[in-house]
Amino acid sequence: MQPSRPRTTTAARSLARGVVVALLAASGLLAAGTGPAAAADGEVSWTVSTASNDFGSDRPDYRYTLDPGGRLDDGLVVANNGTTPLHLDVYAADAFTTGQGLLDLRGKDAKQAGVDAKQNGVGAWVRTDRPDVTIPPGKTAEVPFTVALPDDAAPGEYMGGIVTSPADAGAAGDQRLGIRIRLRVGGELNPSLSVENLQVRYSGTSNPLGAGDATVTYTIRNTGNSILAARQTVSVAGPFGHWEARAGHIDDSPQLLPGDTWKVSVPVKGVTPALRLTGTVTLVPLLTDAAGSIAPLAAVESTAGVWTLPWAPLLVLLVVCGLVVAALAARRRRRAALPHGPARSTTPLTQE
Repeated sequence: MQPSRPRTTTAARSLARGVVVALLAASGLLAAGTGPAAAADGEVSWTVSTASNDFGSDRPDYRYTLDPGGRLDDGLVVANNGTTPLHLDVYAADAFTTGQGLLDLRGKDAKQAGVDAKQNGVGAWVRTDRPDVTIPPGKTAEVPFTVALPDDAAPGEYMGGIVTSPADAGAAGDQRLGIRIRLRVGGELNPSLSVENLQVRYSGTSNPLGAGDATVTYTIRNTGNSILAARQTVSVAGPFGHWEARAGHIDDSPQLLPGDTWKVSVPVKGVTPALRLTGTVTLVPLLTDAAGSIAPLAAVESTAGVWTLPWAPLLVLLVVCGLVVAALAARRRRRAALPHGPARSTTPLTQE
């Protein structure tokens, strides 16, 4: 399917749809970056939406399944709701998971802290037919783009998007607006999660006869080629699984792209200091299909141990040791007070 060339039309028929897209973008559900750009008076200056074509109309995002070496064409519609001409850069970008657990799209120069500057998925395989677009006030423009996979594209799920941002540096800060692209490259899916850097810290308690608190920290890594979330359970137990204490409710992890990591810290209360404690983390990978259904997969479990001082038994032992030492000392004192042999008479014997 070949899309039409960029065209300019009246923006009224797409304004409502564009505003909905902009609001979704601002909430982090759909768009890239920091949300929709604002005009000088604080109002939204532009919106983006998917083009209406053989893929459908009023789509919330772009979703494709394509085999290695495959190619398809689609389009992005940009509406200028302002009163002056709008000049925007238009480009494709890979997605990444932020420290807050949100999926974001890289900036044009990929200068976000901790983000690899190299585009190696959607950002490398999607090309717009032009690097920028100028839209008159109250008009829309459609920007065609092409998705072309190399022959050696690895099977799996990829996330990225089409991003728009002011072409004039500093015109609207780092504000960007875009629509996500979820791409499934044909081949075998291998959904997999792992637990890394698992540690258990026991903080004890001021009550020598009471239970203390522990903190379990770990990193979830998506080691497969599917986009996954993780359902988590955490527990801490003594030897042979005795005195088990379970953590309270833990929220599911965010959606993790292949290769992404997510650091977790979980408090566990009511932990008995049983000399040797074992922390157990269980992850259930959650796979979301194209229809939005969530399928739980086989659980992954990992353990780590920590030594603790069991104060109550230790105090009992100290008391017993003290009593034994005191008894031995008393016994020695009593033995020292006794005579060491029969008394000898000093009166000489006389004969008659």
